[in-house]
Amino acid sequence: MLTILGFAMIATFLVLIMLKKMSPIAALVLIPALFCVLVGKGAHLGDYVIDGVSSLAPTAAMLMFAIVYFGVMIDVGLFDPIVRAILRFCRADPMRIVVGTALLAAIVSLDGDGSTTFMITVSAMYPLYKRLKMSLVVLTGVAAMANGVMNTLPWGGPTARAATALKVDATDIFVPMIPALAAGLLFVLVLAYVLGVRERRRLGTLTLDEVLVEEKEREKEQAKEREPVLVGAAGAPAAEVRGGGSTGGADGFQGLDPDRPTLRPGLYWFNALLTVALLTAMIMELMPIPVLFLLGAALALTVNFPHMPDQKARIAAHADNVLNVSGMVFAAAVFTGVLTGTGMVDHMADWLVGAVPDALGPHMALVTGVLSLPLTYFMSNDGFYFGVLPVLAEAGQAHGVSTLEIARASIVGQPLHMSSPLVPAVYVLVGMAKVEFGDHTRFVVKWAALTCLAVLGAGILFGII
Repeated sequence: MLTILGFAMIATFLVLIMLKKMSPIAALVLIPALFCVLVGKGAHLGDYVIDGVSSLAPTAAMLMFAIVYFGVMIDVGLFDPIVRAILRFCRADPMRIVVGTALLAAIVSLDGDGSTTFMITVSAMYPLYKRLKMSLVVLTGVAAMANGVMNTLPWGGPTARAATALKVDATDIFVPMIPALAAGLLFVLVLAYVLGVRERRRLGTLTLDEVLVEEKEREKEQAKEREPVLVGAAGAPAAEVRGGGSTGGADGFQGLDPDRPTLRPGLYWFNALLTVALLTAMIMELMPIPVLFLLGAALALTVNFPHMPDQKARIAAHADNVLNVSGMVFAAAVFTGVLTGTGMVDHMADWLVGAVPDALGPHMALVTGVLSLPLTYFMSNDGFYFGVLPVLAEAGQAHGVSTLEIARASIVGQPLHMSSPLVPAVYVLVGMAKVEFGDHTRFVVKWAALTCLAVLGAGILFGII
């Protein structure tokens, strides 16, 4: 009964947000509360919610201060060189822009943090998508899939969890999987090319000159000297089309306003070293990540904006994004708290594992890879890797399948996992891109699932899994 109710709760949530009948925050709170009552454990709802909030509070704190930190870094121009390089590649071509989105997301994902990746990627690419009237779900979908592949880095989380749960070395999991993951990233780039060509056909042939002329005509019609700077969801001035350039390159079409007053070119190397030190400390686990971002944000604000009014202005500029994301995380805590506290998630996992026929025993690595898609989408990584994966590994060992093969197969579902409603970072992505979560889900699920299968297929083809 708990298994059926668990799947019904998840299905109800997904249907309501995809049909836009409820906002994600409302659905994350009200749907699990209703099913908690249906399960007969309504009296324990408060305990489940507090447990869920307690478990996700460090994540919420990390996201809050990470948004402030990287928002300030975007404000002061730390990432402008990367953005300019990507924009020079993109020009005003929709195909190049989508491919550039995948490349930028993959590069920035090397830090192992999804929220960071999405903040930088959306801040750089959002203005281009808006100006050229491109589909914003293409932006969120491609960024999420590229980040999902790169999320398998040993310091990204899933690989470390699999290694811990199965008591194996993370290097032994990740290094042999590099060819398969490279194939997955190549698949994302090819998919980005296809989606970009589709956008190019939908929009017609565009040149930068045409975009600039349209902007100038609009400015004249509105009787303004120039169009106001778009404010990115990260709070920084995100973009403007500047007259005068007609080369078709980045000189005429800037993704980040090159004249914004928050730039601190004299502090560029300080900010770069601070960011490298912060990421190094994260990888070496010198302190809890929320503490590192708290210290980093405080130091970045103090050095770059020593005057109190300027500091307040920067915090206020990022406040909306901080509130939206942290609110969504705490709402998700209700969902995960009820799913875990009532025992629904355990029954769902046991049912799925028990549904595997004995004949598939010798192929448990393949089974694990396939199951990782729905399980990591409907469950947290902690729930899957610490709750389900040991059971799958034990079943595999009984049929002669090595633990390492099971561990490697378990990480192939990450491209889909990164768009799960239980992943806090995805709310940073859709919030900054001003995309409805339901629209993002409807677009990305099929492509992300194909990306996962591409990684799994490559792993089998190369004899890794």
